[in-house]
Amino acid sequence: MKILVISDSHGRNDDVAGVIRQVGHIDMLIHCGDVERGDSYIRSLVDCPVHMVSGNNDYNLDLPSQEIFMIGDYRVLLVHGHTYYVNRDVRYLREYALKNKIDIVMFGHTHRPFIYFGEDLTILNPGSLSYPRQEDRKPTFLLMQIDEYGEAHYGHGYYMSKFSELKI
Repeated sequence: MKILVISDSHGRNDDVAGVIRQVGHIDMLIHCGDVERGDSYIRSLVDCPVHMVSGNNDYNLDLPSQEIFMIGDYRVLLVHGHTYYVNRDVRYLREYALKNKIDIVMFGHTHRPFIYFGEDLTILNPGSLSYPRQEDRKPTFLLMQIDEYGEAHYGHGYYMSKFSELKI
């Protein structure tokens, strides 16, 4: 099973469509919030389940603030992260997840890719497709694979937009 996890597209749905083309077939799409517009359009881009939550910039969108669902045997918490103060650290998010028997947390908001592997919990942030804030400022996403044994594997990728090929 191949799962594309994105966040913080901020209405730049050309970036969402582009990364979907770049990664090819997916079995699930997850958006960690700050969609800003086009949530129906994003859903129409794929023929698979879509999980999407609202972020701090998602006004007038009918999206939940968080969602708990299953991916294989993993209990997943999907949030944007701003209500858990993730700009400081993931402590509150981690405490909430452990208290609620979550296996994997996916969040956005910081615009920085992040993976934490703990003994009882994995915490993931795909970074931002449209406005990255990490040092190299490259747009990122996360791919999650569930192998034939039901084990999860993760890796960040760089979105190769049409502008990344320009030579100035």
